[in-house]
Amino acid sequence: MNNFITSKELYKWCKVPYDQLEKHPDKKVQLRLVKDSREMGWLMAKELAEEIKSNNSKNKITRAIIPCGPACWYKPFADLINAENISLKDLVVFHMDECLDWQGQELPRKHPYSFRGFMEKFFYGPVKPELSVPDVNRKWLNADNISEIKSKITEAPIDITFGGWGQDGHIAYNQTRRHPFSHITIEDLRNSTIRIQENNIDTIIALGQRTFGSAYQFVPPMSVTLGIKECLSAKKVRLFSDTGAWKQTALRVALFGPITTEYPITLCQEHPDAILTATFATATHPISENPDWELTF
Repeated sequence: MNNFITSKELYKWCKVPYDQLEKHPDKKVQLRLVKDSREMGWLMAKELAEEIKSNNSKNKITRAIIPCGPACWYKPFADLINAENISLKDLVVFHMDECLDWQGQELPRKHPYSFRGFMEKFFYGPVKPELSVPDVNRKWLNADNISEIKSKITEAPIDITFGGWGQDGHIAYNQTRRHPFSHITIEDLRNSTIRIQENNIDTIIALGQRTFGSAYQFVPPMSVTLGIKECLSAKKVRLFSDTGAWKQTALRVALFGPITTEYPITLCQEHPDAILTATFATATHPISENPDWELTF
């Protein structure tokens, strides 16, 4: 069974003032609000660093699923690792997704949507070489290694998943499936695994607006992604957003809506230790800011 959201339900959730969200009695997943990107970046950096330090003290490997973005936490993380001399030698990073060209091939490393190129420069690059994650522990996704990555993920539990969410509540590139002839159930979404796919038109338009001045023609049309099954298999799930209007409605649905394939993020409601973190700008909603609007349903 799937659950579809009505405009009336959506209006109810979107009209809640942002400063009432954290303690709202009807929310179905934990929420933290932060002032801005800077505060969120330091929160993310400290959270992952503490996870690594804790495991290092027990001589345990840390296995983490890590996104490309939000960008606000890379410098604070590197600064923290370098200042405290925290070794990342026992950190295994599973990169959650990658953009592909129309033939399913990797992009040039200097393309703004080459996640590998971006992470090599901003996540790995600033860390002292003697502390950095070994190359063998950097698990990049591409069209040719799906079976290998799937096998590596199932070898042992994942400690933590970091991520964000998209305009339709996608985690990694687990977008709302919009194919007119191929529909999925919640169970299908829950058990979705690593795959190559065409990117949805709304995803392409959103990314074009964000990065290329709405020149959607430059947005990669395909992607390879970890599935919901992998992303939510971690002991802890921490999703973050500081991109404002693009993510506002998906946040409200995640907090108050039913579990639905329309918004994959709603599956976080089932996780025993999932927390969403949003900036004030992301938690605010135009409907909550304009209570005198008269909308039709």
